[in-house]
Amino acid sequence: MGARPARGGGRWVTVPPERLHPWIDGFAGRHGPFTASGDERVVRLLADDGALAELHVPFPPMTPPGPPHVTRLVVHARAARQVGVFLVRLGGYAAGVFSGSSLVASKVGSRLVQGRTAAGGWSQHRFARRRSNQAAQAFDDAVETAVRVLTPYLGELDGVVLGGDRRAVDALRGDRRLASLLALETEPFLVVPDPRLAVLRDTPASFRATRIRIIDPP
Repeated sequence: MGARPARGGGRWVTVPPERLHPWIDGFAGRHGPFTASGDERVVRLLADDGALAELHVPFPPMTPPGPPHVTRLVVHARAARQVGVFLVRLGGYAAGVFSGSSLVASKVGSRLVQGRTAAGGWSQHRFARRRSNQAAQAFDDAVETAVRVLTPYLGELDGVVLGGDRRAVDALRGDRRLASLLALETEPFLVVPDPRLAVLRDTPASFRATRIRIIDPP
């Protein structure tokens, strides 16, 4: 639950579903009684001392929204879900299906994509073409893997979480093979290192958590 600065002020923390209610109790203990408001995407807690906590609903929308906001959010955050995860970086990829925090299906892979070269002239052009072809093949392998692993669970998935490198993922968004999976895309985007199996296994700690923006009292 480490904090990081939030754009526009305040700080972000992430809280696992099992700790959400204790965290809210702790917020009240630190800042005093609060009033709750919000909608299907954000629940806001405004404390007597002016502190504000914006709890971003995981796997929105929360239905039904409305009071009692805290109770509804806690129940929503703890709900059992089946989630697809697709991680892509240039040369590496991973796809998995989670039931809660348990990985029930997965495949990871990699393909060589050479680094950039400082060579000039025709050698540089040939190298650039070779690197482009390697990247295209790596991305094609990543898409095929995602389709093979995630599509059999398509009717059971509550969402698909993407991650890795944003530029790499954006390069695949136009691939029609991913259309049905991208239709289920949900936050957060997971910026992760080389998508190995260990990295994939750790993703529930991020995608199941509630992201909270805290603004301290003036």
